[in-house]
Amino acid sequence: MAAAAAVISGTAAAAWEPSRPIEIIVPFPPGGSSDQMARTIQAAIQKNNLVKQPIIILNKPAAAGGEAMMEIQKSAGDPHKLITTSSGIYMTPLATKLPVNWRDFTPVAMLAQDDFVLWVNAQKPYRTAKDFIEAAKSASPPLKTGGNGSKREDNLLSVYMEQQAGIKLTYIPYQGGGPASVQLAGGHIEANMNNPAEEVANWRAGSSRPLCVFANKRMSYTAKIAGDMSWADIPPCPEQGLNVTYQMLRGMFMPGKVTAEQQLFYVDLFKKIVETPEWKEYLERNALVPDFRSGPDFVKFLEEDEARHKDLMTKAGFIAN
Repeated sequence: MAAAAAVISGTAAAAWEPSRPIEIIVPFPPGGSSDQMARTIQAAIQKNNLVKQPIIILNKPAAAGGEAMMEIQKSAGDPHKLITTSSGIYMTPLATKLPVNWRDFTPVAMLAQDDFVLWVNAQKPYRTAKDFIEAAKSASPPLKTGGNGSKREDNLLSVYMEQQAGIKLTYIPYQGGGPASVQLAGGHIEANMNNPAEEVANWRAGSSRPLCVFANKRMSYTAKIAGDMSWADIPPCPEQGLNVTYQMLRGMFMPGKVTAEQQLFYVDLFKKIVETPEWKEYLERNALVPDFRSGPDFVKFLEEDEARHKDLMTKAGFIAN
């Protein structure tokens, strides 16, 4: 009887499978960190034969990711669509009054969290966060920072730094972390707050320099990246007198109104994906913090993270009236 029950339970859990290609919608341009995550997932699925149907990546970056979110909202009941998510899942609606909310979707899983780093042009004299803050205090006009769009994570970090350090900065929005990295390497801005994936190439090339990571502890990756430095060698910003910490979720959602069996299929799929060599190599290459959550644990995280972002955005004046 126990064996029969196990067979019945397993059959029920595996009863639904995709019947046509699966679309992963990325609310950012090709080449960015969210796009890299989606393509890593695609490769892991294909190389390990985890799904019978093909995986299609669709980039829909318009309206700060709002186009992609509206697409998922309009696709309620369609279990063949997924969307990669970051903090923009709350920030874009709060900043724009976009009539969409993550509660309109079906949470599948959080896969990792992304640290952010304070980067400067390698030709500049700043060696520590304290050096940068002291220069910012006396700069006239204010030092320029840049990042991924307006009223998004990078912009929020720039304002957060102003508030915590008592400085004034000029923030310049670009069309992604990649363009912000190019502008930093060219000396057109003094600093950016990029995540590791979007700045590592210029760090290796000697064009940029990390000053500190916006976290309470060092990153865990010890392989040498640039010269004799690893990700673990970058000090936390609070250790350098800049009391600013921030991490960004990386996860996956489905449209709303899908069945529990359809949701479970993808939860189980992502449990398998995070155990693949492709995913583990991706985490280390991009210095991501492994953090898998699904079900109530993921929902609880989303509720708390949304509240924190709403508080930070209110203080920054980013909430749409």
